[in-house]
Amino acid sequence: MALLSKKDTNLITDPLADNNPITIQVLGICSALAITAELKASLVMAISVMFVLGAGNVVISLMRNIIPSKIRIIVQLIVVATLVIIVDQVLKAYAYELSKTLAVFVGLIITNCIIMGRFEAFALANGPWRSFLDGIGNSLGYGVILIIVGFFRELLGSGTLFGYPVLGDPIMKTGLYATGYENNGFMIIPPAALIVVGIIIWVQRSRNPALVEEN
Repeated sequence: MALLSKKDTNLITDPLADNNPITIQVLGICSALAITAELKASLVMAISVMFVLGAGNVVISLMRNIIPSKIRIIVQLIVVATLVIIVDQVLKAYAYELSKTLAVFVGLIITNCIIMGRFEAFALANGPWRSFLDGIGNSLGYGVILIIVGFFRELLGSGTLFGYPVLGDPIMKTGLYATGYENNGFMIIPPAALIVVGIIIWVQRSRNPALVEEN
């Protein structure tokens, strides 16, 4: 018997493309704009959201039959806040410099529309296993976009990836810089992320006309 049914597999694969939380549902845009100037920060944020959403979905699912309807939002906030505190403390313990770079944006995971939306729309109505898969799928879809945006912004804006120079030395004019290439400073400011996300959305809709909204 297969570990994952077709429906379970779709919970993971759908958010990666045709139901991506950023490019299709237009959720979680703030962090995509704010922290993707560096690929390392993008990757850490993606992993952090995966932990919070995966674990949070499971916790909410396990509690779904005992949470009073009137206070369900408060309970969801308490769960996500607890998980975010864990992420924040781990980052401060093992990646302090990076935790300072992410700073307030880790705390803002609490208000990430993707997380609260999956708690409300899925975890409250499904069992722990399917809720876990839904959390992993949506966080992967979110993380893939962050990593793509972070890759192009850091490469074109700073000439580095994960902080390591890959295009040469811009001061000594080695590598690509010897040909006259210069880093594009525009790529390291937030509006550049919006442009990259827009290009991704355009590519998605070009490949799948069904995603194009009719006016």
